[in-house]
Amino acid sequence: MELDKNTDKVLSVLEQNGYEAYMVGGCVRDRIMGREIHDTDITTNALPEQIMEAFSGYRIIPTGIKHGTVTVICGDVPYEITTYRIDGEYTDHRRPDSVEFTTDIADDLARRDFTVNAIAMDRHGNIVDPFGGREDIERKLIRCVGAPEQRFAEDALRIMRAIRFSSQLGFRIDVRTARAIYDMNSQLSNISRERIREELDKTICGRNAVEVLMEYSNVIISVIPEVKPCIGLDQRSPYHKYNVWEHMIRAMGAAPQEDLLLRRTLFFHDIGKPPCMKLDETGRGHFKQHDRVGAEMTEKIMKRLRYDKRTIADTVKLIAYHSKKLKNRTDVKKMLSVMGDKLFFKLMELKKCDNSAKNPFVADENHVFDSYMEMAREMIANNECRSIKGLAVKGTDLMALGLEGEEIGTVLEEILQLVMEERLINEKRALMKYIRQRCSR
Repeated sequence: MELDKNTDKVLSVLEQNGYEAYMVGGCVRDRIMGREIHDTDITTNALPEQIMEAFSGYRIIPTGIKHGTVTVICGDVPYEITTYRIDGEYTDHRRPDSVEFTTDIADDLARRDFTVNAIAMDRHGNIVDPFGGREDIERKLIRCVGAPEQRFAEDALRIMRAIRFSSQLGFRIDVRTARAIYDMNSQLSNISRERIREELDKTICGRNAVEVLMEYSNVIISVIPEVKPCIGLDQRSPYHKYNVWEHMIRAMGAAPQEDLLLRRTLFFHDIGKPPCMKLDETGRGHFKQHDRVGAEMTEKIMKRLRYDKRTIADTVKLIAYHSKKLKNRTDVKKMLSVMGDKLFFKLMELKKCDNSAKNPFVADENHVFDSYMEMAREMIANNECRSIKGLAVKGTDLMALGLEGEEIGTVLEEILQLVMEERLINEKRALMKYIRQRCSR
């Protein structure tokens, strides 16, 4: 794969100044695999001051001089350039207390997390691979550089990164690395919630997410303990063939990889089932209010993981309504009103994914959600009233009749429901007549 001109330029500048320069990490791995490359990290034997001197004509950001990192902007593209280094102790299980610069690229590669990320390549295509990273790419294997116990003790987030790479790349995890993941995942408590959140989102959107989350559910429990009661819980329902956890994960896997909101919502959608489960006299399981309870639980979890307010609100709303039944056109219009245009269609897709992870006869009903989406598109195209804002009367019209305060909102909501049920025509004369009659009762 040919280098883009900006990357080639950055590497050339370092070489022309007498330094070694290599692309390193994920960009090399993805180049070998033929995957799209997003960010290119560069490592060199030049010290930070020498890097800044070599790029004196460029915009430079001293990102982390203490740790040897300088960001150079070339053609509007940022490049992190880091001096070869050896990391000191990681007393906080997150970042090294100190670093020691070195002149040997092999020393720098030895500090990296996994062999597939410990490969360096210069601009001429020459590769440095002291830990067998290329072979592990061919074997589709995630394996720690050196002892996994040491790598995870240094930075516990590497545990989440291991399952994330397994999910994204479709690679299995090396036996010794997997054993260390099982033994050491409690150390994730040392990691910031924001970093956990980022890795979780990437994991659930991976091509191998279902298999990875099933196999490494203990890692998820360590960061989201609320999922533990879901694992192995038999739903005792004719609608379901999987336990709660497997159903949640398989429903998630039915959503498009690129749809993070939908995948994340499905990941959480039935988390409220365990506390709501009741068995009837025949031993059949029922989960009344699990959507509401699950929405409340998900909101708490997402706040803990520092998701933004909009993301939390959308996810929680979808979960709160994911079990709501629709029977006719009026129900569709009311749900469109409640959810808003964007979330209504997301809810229908969620229901289809949810059904796909149940017994086949349930999934056979998915065509009905396609018909509901078609109805909704017609309503939107015809600009049919589905909100107070779309009514032919306004609050000022009601004030002119002597209504005030909360009563105005109550009457407008009542009228909206009647209009959506097609029991009133959305015309000002008809609506005002109804309001006058109502006020005279």
